[in-house]
Amino acid sequence: MDKSIKIYIGVLVFIFGLILFAGKKQPKPIDWRPTFSVHDKIPYGLYVFDKEIKGLLKGQKIERITAVTPYEYLDSKYNPDTLVEDYRIKGTFLNIAANGDIDEQSVKELFYFVSRGNNAFLSMRSFPQILLDSLKLDVQNDLKRPHKTLIWMANRKVNDKKYIFTQSVEDYFSKIDTANTTVLGYQSSAKNEKHINFIKVQYHSGYFYLHTQPATFTNYHLLKGNHYQYAENALSQIPKGAIFWYTKGQNNESVSGSPLRYIFSQPGLKWAYLMSIFGILIFIFFNAKRKQRIVPIVKPLANLTVDFTKTIGNLYYQEGDHTNIIDKKIIFFLEKMRTEYLLDTTKLDDDFIKKLQLKTGKNITDIQELVFLINEHRKSYHGSLEEDLIRINNAIEKVIH
Repeated sequence: MDKSIKIYIGVLVFIFGLILFAGKKQPKPIDWRPTFSVHDKIPYGLYVFDKEIKGLLKGQKIERITAVTPYEYLDSKYNPDTLVEDYRIKGTFLNIAANGDIDEQSVKELFYFVSRGNNAFLSMRSFPQILLDSLKLDVQNDLKRPHKTLIWMANRKVNDKKYIFTQSVEDYFSKIDTANTTVLGYQSSAKNEKHINFIKVQYHSGYFYLHTQPATFTNYHLLKGNHYQYAENALSQIPKGAIFWYTKGQNNESVSGSPLRYIFSQPGLKWAYLMSIFGILIFIFFNAKRKQRIVPIVKPLANLTVDFTKTIGNLYYQEGDHTNIIDKKIIFFLEKMRTEYLLDTTKLDDDFIKKLQLKTGKNITDIQELVFLINEHRKSYHGSLEEDLIRINNAIEKVIH
């Protein structure tokens, strides 16, 4: 195994061990985000409320509105058989959220729904401005250090207990229309102080129930001591009948649209993903350098043998020493036969001719003529002529090319 790979694996194992060691000792942090989602089990989710709503609103039919806006839902419930536009349904519209993000058209439809003898129970820290303006209300938001706030019902016959809530932002109604409004609940964060946090506002033939403490219905407060009693008391103000619970936006529709959202929502998958990315970066770092240096291109040495041979040949030719040139040509030819075809050139006889013809595939007549000329040259005791040189050279060229 390559040394850099060993280092890479060692670093990954070390980091993974540190993460496991640190994660083992460190408790999982509590998520205090006020999501008001019916799927969240965190303190400020509505998971418990979703499971216990039938017990909190005993004997009342509950229908959840999850995929459409209030306007789209209520508009689809008109009764076409009546002379005056009215709804096929009767009951109470319920919405529990951190902020009133209901669109303006839906608020207008909600006003018409309430005016036809229905009700709307809205528990949120900030309400749509069009709703406040129409009902002549103002909401005050006081930012303070985390402090204890007492909340209780206005009608002591319903419940005379006071419940303690810890909060850093105090929301309450600073202005109401006394002619059409009934106070249902109060809150206080200091002595000799009392603020309105729960009201009932008449609108034509129906009522708006407005509540500024949506945290009352979250997991944390429903499971804390006897705080669930306050939630029961608040919901008991709703008249008996069908409940249309608007949960769109509370079903995690607002989560990130990233393809990795599920991975990052699970701690184990999140760490595995980050570890893989970190591991790839380390691998790239250790393999950024080339494993072998670049081999320089070396030009091959020029073959000067041919030029040298031509020069020597020209010298012999100019001197007229044809015999010497023929001897050199014969030596060159026989050396080539020995090295390329592994033939024995001691005796240039018929056996040699047959073997050479089989090895080269050349015309046997050409081979016989060349062998004859070589043997004749060796037997000759007088100097060779230029014609002899040309004949032997041509014979050799026919055989070796």
